[in-house]
Amino acid sequence: MAGHSKFKNIMHRKGAQDKKRSAQFSKLSREITVAAKMGAPDPDMNPRLRLAVNNAKALSMPKDNIARAIEKAAAAGGEDYEEVRYEGYGPGGVALIVEALTDNRNRTATNVRTAFAKNGGNLGASGAVSHGFERKGLIEYPASAGDEEKVLEAAIEAGADDVESDDDGHTIWTDMESLHEVAGGLQKVLGEPESVKLAWKPNLTVDVAEGDAPTLFKLVDALEDDDDVQTVWGNYTVSDAVAEKLG
Repeated sequence: MAGHSKFKNIMHRKGAQDKKRSAQFSKLSREITVAAKMGAPDPDMNPRLRLAVNNAKALSMPKDNIARAIEKAAAAGGEDYEEVRYEGYGPGGVALIVEALTDNRNRTATNVRTAFAKNGGNLGASGAVSHGFERKGLIEYPASAGDEEKVLEAAIEAGADDVESDDDGHTIWTDMESLHEVAGGLQKVLGEPESVKLAWKPNLTVDVAEGDAPTLFKLVDALEDDDDVQTVWGNYTVSDAVAEKLG
């Protein structure tokens, strides 16, 4: 079991994510509503909804907010969101996949295209970069969950495909179909995970040069700041030396 040790950078800087909690709540609410609308409103009967609710709880989203998001799915005349995926390139040839939930496809496409154009990127056609990624299950644990050996043993026992551990925590990969089963097995040994989600895992990563990193992070920030954008995935890594210079 080996993998990319810098996946935390691929997901973008965690500190920047922490500052966006209220925006994150809004995006989680939208995902909960869509999941509840697509299947049963009961998380026990709806795997996608269960995933969304668990991720909301992991970020300490209030129970009332979760309940309102589920109720909104059943409300007549509520917003109708559709899933849209955009693919493109950032500075330094970095490949980016942008996942969105929108009630206005034209608005979202314009905003995403503008973010790419203003920050050294190019929006491509559907399928332009996704062939370089795998659709996988992703489970994340903090470093406090256990040492590398304990997490590796738990992951093997639960049927995971791959584990990456560093000072920030543990990243565990699974097949899409096995995500809930593996997450359940890990929880018995390691406790509640930080997040459980479907992800785009790059087959190869690009080490971002110092000159390209600031512009790339501006692009990722601009995309993540859009209300319609749920997640931004990339195939980039940033070395510790470059990250330290950027602060």
